[in-house]
Amino acid sequence: MVVRFFAGTGMRQIEDQSLSNNPIVLLSGPPSCGKTSLLFQFAFNATLEETHYSNRKVVFICNRQRLETNPPFLSQGIDTSSDTFHRIEMKYVDDDEGIKKYFAAFHLHDTFPAAVVIDDFGNFFDDRSCQERYGNPRGRDLAMVRTLALCHNAIVHANETSPCKLLLSDTHHGDTPRLLFIYKRWVPTIFTIRGGDGSGSFYLKSNGNLGSEDSGRRRIAKYSIALQYLILEGITEPCEQ
Repeated sequence: MVVRFFAGTGMRQIEDQSLSNNPIVLLSGPPSCGKTSLLFQFAFNATLEETHYSNRKVVFICNRQRLETNPPFLSQGIDTSSDTFHRIEMKYVDDDEGIKKYFAAFHLHDTFPAAVVIDDFGNFFDDRSCQERYGNPRGRDLAMVRTLALCHNAIVHANETSPCKLLLSDTHHGDTPRLLFIYKRWVPTIFTIRGGDGSGSFYLKSNGNLGSEDSGRRRIAKYSIALQYLILEGITEPCEQ
């Protein structure tokens, strides 16, 4: 699955079965590790793949101001004028209400998208507004649970018709995703990013406790962001790191 975040890796040929069985995925990593770039490359790859099959679009949900402040970087060699980008539908929302409205009407689509990508999912939930809305000091947790449940039901419904993936990203400080106890109820596949040895590289891997991949097939991708490009430095087995 880690190959889906990078260009030119023959995605369909080596796609692992865990993604087909678990179409909802979380990508969690520390600040400034290129999560938005990985998500946008994933969206581009998914759209490019659909060109050869059903030609469906990919929806990329994000906060417009945050995206314009920290734009994503793609792999070197990708033509930014490609028609593929025209089938990535950008949807800008300001808070969790915007996400809920989108998924509440998801069943009305004539054709479901091949994938929905939500950048910085956790940042759409403001502590104070969630607490006021639910009259509960843990209002943010409640809001996230309800939104994840809605997203889950929408994606499960879509997959009864055609394959549809949901990819979320969130920021964590430390070794594990924040609010892991919430995410693991709704997200079967979680990928985490950690910093490297100070060289500017990062490591992307599946969380072994939550993923359903066989441990021998769990790959680790080493990558960096340099000269405004997303650079894949290599993919290894855990024992090779």
